Amino acid sequence: MALTDHAGARVAETGSPSRDPVAQARLAAIALVLALTTLVLTPLQLLAIRFRWKLAGHLPFLWQRIAARVAGLRVHRRGAPAAGRPLLLVSNHQSWADIMALGSVMPLSFIAKSDVEGWPIFGLLARLQRTVFVERGARGRTGAQADSIAERLGAGDAMVLFAEGTTSDGNTVLPFKTALFGAAQAALKASGADAVLVQPVAIAYVGANGMALGRFGRPLAAWPGEVELMPHLSAFLREGAIDVEISFGEPIRVTPGSDRKAVARRCEAEVRRMLLASLGFPSADETARNP
Repeated sequence: MALTDHAGARVAETGSPSRDPVAQARLAAIALVLALTTLVLTPLQLLAIRFRWKLAGHLPFLWQRIAARVAGLRVHRRGAPAAGRPLLLVSNHQSWADIMALGSVMPLSFIAKSDVEGWPIFGLLARLQRTVFVERGARGRTGAQADSIAERLGAGDAMVLFAEGTTSDGNTVLPFKTALFGAAQAALKASGADAVLVQPVAIAYVGANGMALGRFGRPLAAWPGEVELMPHLSAFLREGAIDVEISFGEPIRVTPGSDRKAVARRCEAEVRRMLLASLGFPSADETARNP
């Protein structure tokens, strides 16, 4: 399937990417740098994972910083990640580029759908990132999956939960799934901590080559399920400079008495508020005050 209409319009303006020597050279250079970086870091990362070295959390961070730089992804941060641990970051999800954007900000690991593990190249990179793979539709395994996440949280790893369970179009936040929020309370036992920090995070793609993307330009970065991965990846990388804003909200302290569904609702509301602020849209409160 072809990319969305806006991407087709860009190809029409600039010519076919397959005949554009500058675009082809850029893609080749990015592929070469990332391939060499992966070849150099992978053996060391495998050893770090095998022997549980702290380095296992920092090598993927280095890889993501290099990847963001060569891909032209310019990350702008609002607020800061919480310093305390255990820490569960709860974010909206728009694209494969979210991994690169968030992963270049701090050492962390992700929670991903189990089918990602089998993807060529991306599955390997996810495993090297020490991703926890879950089956979203397997209700009978929710407890065991939450315990796996809790074990990592208890060990001090910052984990990222894309709570929508799928990717959006980049202009809104989809309803949060609440099941895996139970991992925060399960981590209390794994860590012995009095509370777990759950921090809302909003990812917003706001510009390309110094120009605002706008509502209809957002799919350049957003990757909904009906768009094929490789054409989308190629179009994204050809841009040369994509601005992404990552906003960190106030952490929520989760204790044994916390209601996971209430925590999920608070996170969803805060992520939506921060996303709208980054995109320049009025929030619901602002709309109510200024009809």
